[in-house]
Amino acid sequence: MNLNTMKTSEYNSYYKPYIDALNKDIGIVDGLKQNLDDLVSFYSNIPQEKHNYAYAEGKWTIKDVLLHTIDTERVFAYRALRIARHDKTPLAGFEQNDYVDYAFAANRSIESLLEEYRAVRQATIALFGSFDTDSLLLIGEASGFPISVRAIGYIIMGHENHHVKIIKERYL
Repeated sequence: MNLNTMKTSEYNSYYKPYIDALNKDIGIVDGLKQNLDDLVSFYSNIPQEKHNYAYAEGKWTIKDVLLHTIDTERVFAYRALRIARHDKTPLAGFEQNDYVDYAFAANRSIESLLEEYRAVRQATIALFGSFDTDSLLLIGEASGFPISVRAIGYIIMGHENHHVKIIKERYL
């Protein structure tokens, strides 16, 4: 199963740019593994003096962006788990700015953030690797909109790709 078969009814249109920018032929688990390697390499090669840099007043630093990516993946993987286990409870959204404000990324090294990212990503890979085709097609509700388990997997990848693109354009 790959992105070519996914319907736009499986996710909120807000996520369409994330999904449209992905390789249409890659499966979720293979894509998550590839993004793991790509993201670790990308952040590992950013000069240390840029780690706490924000391109404008009130914008997140590079370390904030990385920790936001980690937090978002955790939230989305939890949503995927709940939906895949047939939990019909509508899942609330989360306020990403509050998460960043209270994550204190500036107090951490890029190495510790990347270690956490690897751990979270390995857990996400294991989770999505455990889903069968029927589970991937299940649809639940998150942030007031329908979303499928497979859409969540692709959104996780597209979300981090989106932030890497922004860092390349505005931070480096």
